[in-house]
Amino acid sequence: MADELHELTALAQWNLLQKGEVTPLELVEHYLGRIEALNPQVGAFVTVTPDAARERAAQVAASVPRTSPLWGLPFGDKDLWRRKDVPAGFGSRLLTGYVPDESDEIVLDLDAAGAVSLGKTGAPEFGLPAYTETLVAPPVRTPWDLTRGAGGSSGGAAAAVASGMLPFAPGSDGGGSIRIPAAACGVVGLKPSRGRVPSASGLESLGGLVVGGPIARTVEDAALLLDGMMARTNGRVDHRFATRAPGDDSAFLPAAVRGEGRYQLGVMTTSAWDLDYEITIDPDASAALDAAVDAFAALGHGIEQTALTSDPTYAPAFITIWKAGAARIPAEGDALNLLEPLTRWLVEQGRALGAAELSGALAALTAYERSLIRQLSSFDAVLTPALAMTPRPIGWYDAEDAERNFAQQVQYTPFTSMLNVSGLPAITLPVWQTSDGLPMGVQLIGRPGGEAALLALGAQLQRRIGWQHRRPPVW
Repeated sequence: MADELHELTALAQWNLLQKGEVTPLELVEHYLGRIEALNPQVGAFVTVTPDAARERAAQVAASVPRTSPLWGLPFGDKDLWRRKDVPAGFGSRLLTGYVPDESDEIVLDLDAAGAVSLGKTGAPEFGLPAYTETLVAPPVRTPWDLTRGAGGSSGGAAAAVASGMLPFAPGSDGGGSIRIPAAACGVVGLKPSRGRVPSASGLESLGGLVVGGPIARTVEDAALLLDGMMARTNGRVDHRFATRAPGDDSAFLPAAVRGEGRYQLGVMTTSAWDLDYEITIDPDASAALDAAVDAFAALGHGIEQTALTSDPTYAPAFITIWKAGAARIPAEGDALNLLEPLTRWLVEQGRALGAAELSGALAALTAYERSLIRQLSSFDAVLTPALAMTPRPIGWYDAEDAERNFAQQVQYTPFTSMLNVSGLPAITLPVWQTSDGLPMGVQLIGRPGGEAALLALGAQLQRRIGWQHRRPPVW
């Protein structure tokens, strides 16, 4: 049994823990062994904390209520989050040697849910790019092809899950940063509705873009982790920011396990970037979309083609907010030279913005949020490609020309950022493999607060396609 624990779903592992057939320490030791064996190839973890993980596992077994939603399950903190006494590099030379003396709220919530951190999963510099290749660590690679990147910014989290170094992992998503790497690594990634996860709600971020959510191999495991992430704030039940219907305190795991319902689905290949960038959908991305459409049609769902109305305000407004978000990076004077070229350009551009330009961009994105929700309102969910291209080769992005770099990111993943702007939930599902074994996925966009429908649809598709049984070459 011990040699096969990583083959089990997170939910199956949780059940073993509940029955006492496996202890938190045994599970931690198993995954630490996996990390030691596989991380040198994949680069998913930038920091591993074995002693702290063993101590935490013993503490969970001794004093954390077994009813805690993530009791005894291992995970990794994204390296954009602070955990007390653990290095927090934020993917940057700027913060080399930084060890925080307090933990972020999302970290405390995961602890309160009974989970056990094994260390830090890799992220690009300050989480800005859609790929995880930095100057401070080896690139994070998809375990399906080590010449290709895992995506970003939650690239380390997705690669760790896909290679069996973790049963699941939390991430954050400000423009696709959960869904992009999940698609590139052949796993499930869920961006919740704005406000769904109290300690990673998005309400405190510029434009309300950045929310926390789960990455997992199965839809059920994603729901399990989501329930754990939103269940508590520092050990107390807190639904101040929850978007669920009043009086509805049910968890999402039942919806994912049951996978019930028939829905009206839109199918869309347009994006918010189409006016400003040349977007070409790779045949493998189209094949993945077709496979999902055929499967949903066979399951009895209504299918209807749809398209977005072009909006010339979106691209300049989003780019302005992207720059403005970098302006607060704590680099001054000579310290700016420690930043990567893309990040430095963003910082300098962001600091040059005026108040009128920033407020105008925020107003434009608020108007776009309303427009997008209205355009999609006749559907229970809308299906798009997850990525427009196959996972990108390591070194594919232009490291020096920031504007070209941004264009490359848009062309790779045009379908994600508009959901951060609108606050809508979205899930990526690994429905397809190319002829050379690369994962390709689709994205389902939900109604406001519509995670349950996305999980139910995902569970139906998972049962029909069976992606949870696939294993990458690095496993």
